[in-house]
Amino acid sequence: MGVQRFREEAVLFVGCLFSFQEIYNAALAVLKKDFGNILLETPSLPWAHSDYYAEEIGEPLYKNFIFFDRVIDTSHLPDAKVRIMDIENHFSKDRKRQINLDPGYLSLAKVVLASRKNYSHRIYLGKLVFAELELIFKEGAFHALPYTYADYKDEWSIKIFTQARALFKKGIDKSD
Repeated sequence: MGVQRFREEAVLFVGCLFSFQEIYNAALAVLKKDFGNILLETPSLPWAHSDYYAEEIGEPLYKNFIFFDRVIDTSHLPDAKVRIMDIENHFSKDRKRQINLDPGYLSLAKVVLASRKNYSHRIYLGKLVFAELELIFKEGAFHALPYTYADYKDEWSIKIFTQARALFKKGIDKSD
């Protein structure tokens, strides 16, 4: 008989890609209302990993990450993705997104991103949402995988996820 050994503790994060600070600020207010207080909000830096989003969102593009401060049940990632898509739609104009919001979770062992697109390395979670493992933590550092998105494996992102992991670890160590 199988026995559940433990529940993985994690925090929800959202990667934000936008062109207009006002749209980001408005979306952030909704995200905080829906997902709670912020553990870490990164500065918004210019983003030039692809021109895929430029026509839809505008230029120049900026990226940041928001990490929320409450422990989540990782099985709720599909619900978060669906809600966040509603938020994107709310801020859309002329059927184009003005902000791209990508939810995922950070645990002590990994960074997982939610996606609506299936591919060979993605696992179906339900509600038309797939999970993609972006980074793994081993030997004291986060490491990318062969399919990890460029903006998740760059030096800045690795540093941010390492910082968020340390804050998360400190928080859960206090709660024991």
